[in-house]
Amino acid sequence: MKKPWFRHYDYFVPSSLRYPKVPAYFMLDLAASKYKDSLATDFYGATLTYRELRSQVNKLAVALADMGIRKGDRVGLMLPNCPQIIIGYYAILRIGAIVVNVNPLYMERELEHQLNDSGTETLFCLDMHIDKARKVKETTSLKNVVVTRVTDYMIPEVRDAAGALELAAGEISFLELLERGGNRLPPVVEVGINEPAVLQYTGGTTGLSKGATLSHMNIVSNTLQTATWAKELMPLGQQVYLIVIPIFHSYGMTCGMNCGIFNGAKMILIPRFDIDQLLNAFASDDVTYFPGVPTLFTAILNHPDAGEAGLDKVALFNSGSAPLAIETINGIASLGISMTEGYGLSEASPVTHSTPILGIRKPGSIGIPFPDTDSKIVDTEDWQKELPVGKEGELIIKGPQVMLGYWNKPQETEQTLKDGWLLTGDIARMDEDGYFYIVDRKKDLIIAGGYNIYPREVDEVLYSHPKVLEAATIGVPHQYRGETVKAFIVLRPGETATAEEITAFCKENMAAYKVPKIIEFRSELPKTAVGKILRKELRAEELKKLKK
Repeated sequence: MKKPWFRHYDYFVPSSLRYPKVPAYFMLDLAASKYKDSLATDFYGATLTYRELRSQVNKLAVALADMGIRKGDRVGLMLPNCPQIIIGYYAILRIGAIVVNVNPLYMERELEHQLNDSGTETLFCLDMHIDKARKVKETTSLKNVVVTRVTDYMIPEVRDAAGALELAAGEISFLELLERGGNRLPPVVEVGINEPAVLQYTGGTTGLSKGATLSHMNIVSNTLQTATWAKELMPLGQQVYLIVIPIFHSYGMTCGMNCGIFNGAKMILIPRFDIDQLLNAFASDDVTYFPGVPTLFTAILNHPDAGEAGLDKVALFNSGSAPLAIETINGIASLGISMTEGYGLSEASPVTHSTPILGIRKPGSIGIPFPDTDSKIVDTEDWQKELPVGKEGELIIKGPQVMLGYWNKPQETEQTLKDGWLLTGDIARMDEDGYFYIVDRKKDLIIAGGYNIYPREVDEVLYSHPKVLEAATIGVPHQYRGETVKAFIVLRPGETATAEEITAFCKENMAAYKVPKIIEFRSELPKTAVGKILRKELRAEELKKLKK
């Protein structure tokens, strides 16, 4: 298979890497050895050095082993961005157990499914979420709940004012568990690099979510690939990461936490998105790297105080999770900040493609494959039939970051992994330079009057309208056409527009059969925890209306 993308790699990126043959927790050991007294975390002004962070991890590892947690056991982390999720993550891996990342915003039904599917018996959560854990305890495998407060790692005055936790049987406070660990050395557990490290549950865009089983090799290799891609702008031990994307999500786990630790960075942790708090963080520290998603960058660019936030100190912005609108790309470029836009999915740890820093800029492209990552476009009905340059088909990927499979789901694994290739379910094309473009999800395809319509293509036109802040297009049932195109639009603050105005704009910029026939204006659109617009919820709303 030809790989034209190699000639567009930045001069400091090799086509192949040598990956350490170590468990994922060794990344913290390496950082703590090299950057002992450098700051590792900054949480509302309270800090931990790398030496202190490793000490906390070792204490927790000892305590978890004392609780009876053994190699291969699944341990859930239902936490926002705070030092506790990092400590918990590395402590779990150190004793050979498996991290199960859980979204703290999950409702009981979603939490129940994930705990039962993974067989999780121990769960870390905030005190404000303890009721959810208690409600599902009788219907799941859950036995132990480790409870922490968001204030536990804040400055002493704030932490001490919180008072004691009121806990029930089978519950223990995070800080008390650390005390139990004492100063003993953690147990020595032989962990193979190809053994499971993390269960990263997919978004469940169709049916119930599945646990992508990521090995230690998957985690380490994708961290090294990601760090190498930007190493010229990210010298070791000199970085300040601003992390608001959730660490429980694969993007935040790899591009935020793991890359931060690998690079010896100080990680400023923000538990939830607040635009004013985010801009204050930029202004108060010399942030060098900010991984985000399109909605975050749009919010920053449209904030009236963005020019006073010290954004010019940032060396690199990185965007993932969804395609960036061209207007947003141009807005970031106008600030003089280097920008990479990547592509990935939970099943690939998650990053597989990125735009080069110094290479050709091609708006709308997800860039080129990472080192040691093969990509090609194949027929949607026959994955073994590779399509020529420029043709649209399914994107498939092979590389060291591709998962072992779905947890306890051999049939789904067999459908998704073919001879080492990961079938992404994304419709894409590749140009003559090896740059890839995501057209849409296979399952998002709209078939109206016999025409294939990719919602992302319609969205891109809508985003180019000067009054549109956010947009999402879906197909809704239609008696005559099978489906018809409906667009949901959020206007920029202070703007007004009519459906007729939007329709007229679309008619000037796309084929008539692609133009939305229904326009609905909203104040906001449903999103995932990382800010990705949820088309599936919009479709579910429309189907619910039809049933009434």
